[in-house]
Amino acid sequence: MKTLKLTLLFCLISALTFANVSQKEKDALIAIYEANGGTTWKTSWDLEQPVSSWYGLTIENDKVVEINLSFNNLTGQLPSEISELTALRTLNLSFNKLEGELPKTLTKMTNLETLQLFSNNFSGSIPSDIGSLTNLKTLELYNNNFFGNIPNSIGELKNLEVLILSSNQLMGKLPNSITNLKSLKVLSLFDNSLLGNIPSSIGDMASLEELVLSNNAFYGNLPGELAQLSNLKTLLLSNNGFKGNYAALKDKLPNIVDFDLDEANLKGALATLDAEDDDED
Repeated sequence: MKTLKLTLLFCLISALTFANVSQKEKDALIAIYEANGGTTWKTSWDLEQPVSSWYGLTIENDKVVEINLSFNNLTGQLPSEISELTALRTLNLSFNKLEGELPKTLTKMTNLETLQLFSNNFSGSIPSDIGSLTNLKTLELYNNNFFGNIPNSIGELKNLEVLILSSNQLMGKLPNSITNLKSLKVLSLFDNSLLGNIPSSIGDMASLEELVLSNNAFYGNLPGELAQLSNLKTLLLSNNGFKGNYAALKDKLPNIVDFDLDEANLKGALATLDAEDDDED
């Protein structure tokens, strides 16, 4: 009886150890390997071994649910076959040398919760249907060469908590739909060519803890509703064209730690955020 139990236990451990994915998912992974220079990765895959042994993969119930190949010398363009990994929740390909446009099929990966493609050489526009990824909680595309507008559909990512698009070549106005992201804690857009006014509805983003808009071409008066963001810890707005004196703004944000405006905006009375303070020094 003891021998039988040990045999069953060994079989169970073996099954878990060598659990494998479907041929379709394996083919998608091989497409990534071949398109993105797998033979020159810092930690490569042995295609003769079970997929469960391949570096950077997490597999649950014979499905790939996470790929983390950051800092792994990936090159080339992401293949469209990546969308065959339908159960994928986390895709982290940061700090590599990937380039070109994102595959159009990427937005079909509707189980994604974390998409981290920062610090690569991606170009092209952010997909107009990015809003299809409704389970996303983290979207980090910074330090690339993305250009064009931030798509309106970004406002459909109702579960999003972190949105970092900094250090790209994005342009145009901030879409009003972005203020639909009521769960958003981090919004970082610095070092782009974004312009226009900040919508007053930004005051509805009550969960915001970090708002970074520095090094763009925003202009006009800051909306008074900005003072409603009581959870804000970081507010960086310098190197824009904002008008007005906001010397008292910091005092209106009880949890603020990092605060940065142009020197010209930090002198004098608080003119536009609160009319009752017009005469205060």
